[in-house]
Amino acid sequence: MSFIDRIDPELVRALDLMPTERFAAIEDDPPRARQLTEDYQRILRDALPKTDVTIAETSFQGPDCEIPVVIYQPPTPAPRGGLLWMHGGGYIVGTARADYHGVGFAEHACCTVVSVDYRLAPESTYRDSIADCFAALNWMVGNAGELGIDPERIAIGGGSAGGGLTAGLAHYNRDQAGPALKLQLMLYPMIDDRHDTPSGREITHPAVWHRQVSLAAWKMYLGAEYGRDQVSPYAAAARASDFSDLPPAFVTVGALDLFRDETIDYAQRLMAAGVPTDLQVYPGVIHGAELSVPEATVSRRMRSEYRDAVKRAIG
Repeated sequence: MSFIDRIDPELVRALDLMPTERFAAIEDDPPRARQLTEDYQRILRDALPKTDVTIAETSFQGPDCEIPVVIYQPPTPAPRGGLLWMHGGGYIVGTARADYHGVGFAEHACCTVVSVDYRLAPESTYRDSIADCFAALNWMVGNAGELGIDPERIAIGGGSAGGGLTAGLAHYNRDQAGPALKLQLMLYPMIDDRHDTPSGREITHPAVWHRQVSLAAWKMYLGAEYGRDQVSPYAAAARASDFSDLPPAFVTVGALDLFRDETIDYAQRLMAAGVPTDLQVYPGVIHGAELSVPEATVSRRMRSEYRDAVKRAIG
């Protein structure tokens, strides 16, 4: 059976919606890839229904640069739970203006969402990206009163590269004795630079996030560490050896995702370490398809389940 024949029939049209030139540009022309990604995300934003969630863009001074954030506030009384969101984009593209998730979580979980514009590769490496996310987490908790957040109800989350940053940040935050976290939400996370698994080798279709573009993105993100036996778990969380004292996890991935096997393995290692972990694997789902075809039955189920996880943890 071909790769396309294995895709959920409602999701097949996602192949026509995901611009293949964007993936190609990530390897050769990151600035153009960013513009193509912004054009694609603008289409997604324009398709969203009207909302009562307020959206504000601001910034704060991090350890060595100004860090932009987007704040999503629902019209519900404070204090609310707080979710630090890290956008996807292979560590190369994307911005904090992630209305699909920011509005969705704010509405469904009645929480404040802070989406961080972390520095991207190849201009920066994972050291800068994880530092920006840790700074944003501390800024969010330090300004909890102003943001209407209950500092005892904090979660971190992200999709794809943002899911990878979520995993890396959970380790980094633990090692730095950072704020207590109620949940780490990892949607099809980008956590292993090797892709040395069946799914990591078989997903090569140019209209989905595939092996070649992913390895190129990892090379830019890791910089001088790429290809080494020792890679920081803050960059590629699958490289971690210590899973103790991490926050509860909700992990999701599609069965036709490049990251399927490494995600399942990572969730199993969390479980083996005693970390409460909910793993969801969706048949027929390709990487990020619930964003491209949000009305599909499986997209609705996937979205409902990961939003419910946040609501249970901090709502």
